[in-house]
Amino acid sequence: MKWVSHQIVTGVAVFAATDDMLLTAAAMAGAIFPDKVEGNPRAGSCWLWRSRHRGWSHWPLLYVALIGLFARVTEIAQVPPAPLADAVRIGTFFCVGALLHILEDALCGKVPLLTPTQKVGIRLFRVGSAMEYVVAGALVLIAYGVRRILFSG
Repeated sequence: MKWVSHQIVTGVAVFAATDDMLLTAAAMAGAIFPDKVEGNPRAGSCWLWRSRHRGWSHWPLLYVALIGLFARVTEIAQVPPAPLADAVRIGTFFCVGALLHILEDALCGKVPLLTPTQKVGIRLFRVGSAMEYVVAGALVLIAYGVRRILFSG
């Protein structure tokens, strides 16, 4: 998916689940992180970038481990001071955004699963195609629908 699709889908999903703009912003930043750390494909050899694309930065266990670390920090602190609690929540949702990015990428290609080199996924659409925006729109509508079902009444 393109960055704009990652940010919109992730932003809507997280806001629908949390109703919190700070956590939504953190997740939207995390939603572009896996691609951002790989560098710009136009700033050098596109083939070199492509050979590294969707490698370690798209490995979900890395982000799951970080979420576990954040949970452990909270557990150790028992009642963490507000700045630490906020940092943990922001860090957690940054990782949630990265995980959603990986899940979204798995809809249009292969991503790592258990190891950074073992890749799985399906190809429902090509990145940048009209179908990408149809799928992104459908995911937004699903998030909105789930929110309405869970929080109505």
